Amino acid sequence: MSDKLQSTSAPAFALPDIASLTLRGRDCIAFAQAQFMSDIAALGDGAWQWSGWLTPKGRVIALFAVLRHSAERLDLIVLDADIAALATSLKRYVFRSKVSIEVRSGVSAMGRFALPSVARGASAAIDGAMIELDLGAPSDPRTLSLRETDPVFAIDPDAQQRWRACDLAHGLPRLDAGQSEQWTPQQLSMERLRAFSVSKGCYPGQEIVARTHFLGQAKRGLAVLRGAPDAVAGADVRTGDQALGKVVSVAGDLLLAVLPLERADAPLQVDGVDVSDLPLLDGLAR
Repeated sequence: MSDKLQSTSAPAFALPDIASLTLRGRDCIAFAQAQFMSDIAALGDGAWQWSGWLTPKGRVIALFAVLRHSAERLDLIVLDADIAALATSLKRYVFRSKVSIEVRSGVSAMGRFALPSVARGASAAIDGAMIELDLGAPSDPRTLSLRETDPVFAIDPDAQQRWRACDLAHGLPRLDAGQSEQWTPQQLSMERLRAFSVSKGCYPGQEIVARTHFLGQAKRGLAVLRGAPDAVAGADVRTGDQALGKVVSVAGDLLLAVLPLERADAPLQVDGVDVSDLPLLDGLAR
């Protein structure tokens, strides 16, 4: 690891559910702009943003960060999705574009609960094969680093769960395979992370996203709940006998759920266990 990107003495730990995909070639920006839901063309070198890939019906297939290295290289830092399947699906849309799509199988993701040494906000730090991103908030400093596999970072389930809980608390969904293609960006409140555009032009699902935005038809969004530590993604959130919504992500007893934006102040249960509402935090917008 470069001395310039050494972080503090906070211990590093592996994040095996984060993987990297690289797009290279003179058309990589245009390809990504036409496929992904954020405004990739607005990125400068060394900058990143949240984004995702949608079905034509506007449902989220995968969520990721997009990092621009140059006019001919983008990295997708993919959360939870099957990276090989995602790459295979994207390649079907390359056609005659001058772009290659490569799974970075030799790259490992690691986390630290510490302020990055160089990266800040949406500005990444890139030093050779080492990449550093600021995935923290003022109250929750965190560093995400990606580098070639050596050394192997510690597997720390407690730290991994704490990392995931921080994502959920700040409204970053962690979607397992069963939640893929289930939700629109608005239902996942992705506008809070500035993760989609309604003005950049066409991309898969754009018509649905734009119509929902401009007609004010978003009726559901994310809520953070605490309780029901044995809950799983897909479980109903209920008030009495009425099902209000679904759990989409779980980290211990912290749940991220899609619920009506307007609902009565009534007790909520998941799997028969009382859960409490928590405020959504805002530290991960980029």
